[in-house]
Amino acid sequence: MNTEVSTLVESQREQFGRVAIDKAIEFDREAGFAIQILGASDYLSKVALNNKPSLYAAINNVAAIGISLNPASKLAYLVPRKGGVCLDLSYMGLMHIAQQCGAIQWGQAVIVREKDIFELRGVDKEPLHTYQPFSTERGKIIGVFVVVKTDGGDYLTHPMTLTKVNEIRDRSEAWKAYQKDKSKTCPWVTDEEEMIKKTCVKQASKYWPRRERLDAAVHHLNTEGGEGLPIKANTMPEEEIAEWKAKIEKQTSKDAAKAVWREAFAICEGLGDVKAAERLKADLVKHGEFIDNANKVDA
Repeated sequence: MNTEVSTLVESQREQFGRVAIDKAIEFDREAGFAIQILGASDYLSKVALNNKPSLYAAINNVAAIGISLNPASKLAYLVPRKGGVCLDLSYMGLMHIAQQCGAIQWGQAVIVREKDIFELRGVDKEPLHTYQPFSTERGKIIGVFVVVKTDGGDYLTHPMTLTKVNEIRDRSEAWKAYQKDKSKTCPWVTDEEEMIKKTCVKQASKYWPRRERLDAAVHHLNTEGGEGLPIKANTMPEEEIAEWKAKIEKQTSKDAAKAVWREAFAICEGLGDVKAAERLKADLVKHGEFIDNANKVDA
């Protein structure tokens, strides 16, 4: 069986090279990891042999997304899903892609429990999170947050209640299958904290600087990965966007303009309107340049 699986993986060498987005992700190395992962699970190997197209797609998605199957890195895995083999990414894998493609400098996803102290001090500031890391009495999980520093030097914080996370969990294929048959394994049961963090990272990434590679990774998880599509966003009316733009442009200092933008961003985040948030951020940057140029003339 291992020989047959190895042959299937090897057959994708040419296609892997055609779709590779990151030349550092080499076929020989990733093929070795794939064969190692498949060889460690008789069930996964059987799934691969019974659904060869799914194995081919999973191998080539490694190249198309640009993520390594190296078990030591814990960035991505091959898993059985809906009768086929699927490429799955961890929340660390998503963070890794975001850093590599320049969307963020660094990021962290953190679980919040009942007895923790958590204070959101603005979407563009690091939050306050105080807790005893070694305590066994921190209480139940009540939420999660992701904080990142963008390539432009801004902090972006995205908090989610456990209720909101579970709304997304309930739409995932893995959770639905588990609810029908509790004898099946499900990452929401075996790796709950990791899945909570991953859900928050996916939602937070909508507000990070846009990068095609990161968008592709999230889209893959929401569709082929069966993790559930995001809730349809509401949109900010055009006249309201224009009003916020005018408010930003009335400010005479960059700090004042950014304060107005923070108010608008909070509304956009609540709506889930990523495009409006991006437009207003562009207006903020443009107005900041105008203020800098005006100050140079005055000097």
